[in-house]
Amino acid sequence: MSEKRQNEAGFLMQGSILAIASIISRVVGLLYRVPLKSIIGKTGNDYYGTAFEIYSIILIISSYSIPLAVSKLVATRMHKGQAKNAYRVLKGALIFASVTGGTAAILVFFFAKQLTDLLKTPMSMIALQVLAPVIFIVAVVGVFRGFFQGLHTTVPSAISQIFEQVVNAIVSVVAAYYLFSYGKKVGSVLGNPDAFASAYGAAGGTLGTAMGAVTALICVLFIFGVYKGILKKKIKKDKTLVLEGYREIFKLLIITIIPVLLSTTLYNVSSIIDTGIFKSIAHAQKYDPNTISEWWGVYTGQYRVLINVPISIASALAASSVPALAAAFHSGEDMRLKRQVHMATRFIMVVSFPCAVGLFVLSGPIMQLLFFDPDKTSAYMLMVGAVSVLFYSLSTLSNGILQGIDKMRIPVRNAAIALVLQAGLLVILMYTLKLNIYAVILANAFYALLMCILNGLSVKKYTGTVQDIKTTYVIPGISALIMGVAVYVVYQLLMLLLSSNIIATIVSIIIGAIIYFVVILLFGGINEIELLRFPKGELLVKIAKKLRLL
Repeated sequence: MSEKRQNEAGFLMQGSILAIASIISRVVGLLYRVPLKSIIGKTGNDYYGTAFEIYSIILIISSYSIPLAVSKLVATRMHKGQAKNAYRVLKGALIFASVTGGTAAILVFFFAKQLTDLLKTPMSMIALQVLAPVIFIVAVVGVFRGFFQGLHTTVPSAISQIFEQVVNAIVSVVAAYYLFSYGKKVGSVLGNPDAFASAYGAAGGTLGTAMGAVTALICVLFIFGVYKGILKKKIKKDKTLVLEGYREIFKLLIITIIPVLLSTTLYNVSSIIDTGIFKSIAHAQKYDPNTISEWWGVYTGQYRVLINVPISIASALAASSVPALAAAFHSGEDMRLKRQVHMATRFIMVVSFPCAVGLFVLSGPIMQLLFFDPDKTSAYMLMVGAVSVLFYSLSTLSNGILQGIDKMRIPVRNAAIALVLQAGLLVILMYTLKLNIYAVILANAFYALLMCILNGLSVKKYTGTVQDIKTTYVIPGISALIMGVAVYVVYQLLMLLLSSNIIATIVSIIIGAIIYFVVILLFGGINEIELLRFPKGELLVKIAKKLRLL
């Protein structure tokens, strides 16, 4: 098999590897948020979530786009056999990331009070200051991850993500426990023990993030040290006579980063805008401040944590597809490009539909199982927002596709349009219908839907890819609905028989996954070749054949 064919067949597998690592990381993150929420409470979740909103936006502005830019630049040079220039891209990107990430970290640390005051959550300041140095560390880690993805391997990123999240989970819970107690003592002296306990507990949670980032840095440095010998051999074989200067590399990085940066910033800044609009209007509507804080704590610490698990699959596949799409695009291989876009979109829909339906059907049971939260408001939030899993997954992937084919300004334009309309809808829903926190969820889903439509039209225009509506959307959708009905019935029966939410929820999810697998194969939603591209594809094919589903 030629290298091109290997890359074509392998990019989906690489995306799957990164997706599995992302899921593992998200699940670990989900599990540690349970004791963390128990320690710091819903108000602490509000402080924790607000600090993360600010941190995320600053991280995006300073360095979040660097991995994608590095992966593109490295992929195109390695495709041409220019190992020397690829290595120079790595060194130039490390300098660039150190400057931007370091500057952003310093600014966030010293202006943490002003930033948290803007979002009317001043008690988030401590947690944000703990996060400040993480911006620099993540910037450097991102360069190495982008470099390896440019070499068409996501294994280093996957390994570092898992170790990062495990350390994050352990340190977050332990640090939150001790700092919560310390904060209560501080608050007792200052006259507000509950608020300070929550604030210091939230800072303990962010300390876990910092230690996780340090662990990720150690991992990628170790892996690069092992790989460096292979890289040196490739550099020796490289006959490239003209080497790129660092000034040229910085220029290419900036040219590549700016459109991605603008798109990603607009794509994610909606959360900051949501925070400001929601809290401002909610306070003006005379809702109880504690209720507002609890709503936002559930939204950031429970709802978004849950829906981000399936969305992370799309993020992983988008990241892994960029180098392969860039290589196909620059080589003028139109058919290969179309196949890759088609495969990636089908893969995302096959995974996203059952996730969305599952979260809708089991919204209450999942909230009770993971967060010990029987509040109907929390369950309704997940139920209302479940559909956004589909929209965010597809829009995230289409963003990556457009960036991979050098149409990076288009997602910026689309995100700007969607952002303005989303903000307008949020204000309308809160003022006219008084939907409080549900307005935020609906506005977010609307934003993602607009991005799906606008990006989808652009992908079709510039790649010529026409998705098979039946196999991409209809069959996975119908299969997921059948699964959803079965899951609901199984859950209700088990609750009648056992009265155990834990057993009923877990068994329902397992049975639902089996039913979805069977139904989608019976309907012809996945064929044998496509199934082989999934992780453990050969095993899945064997099982399917034994069951006479293929």
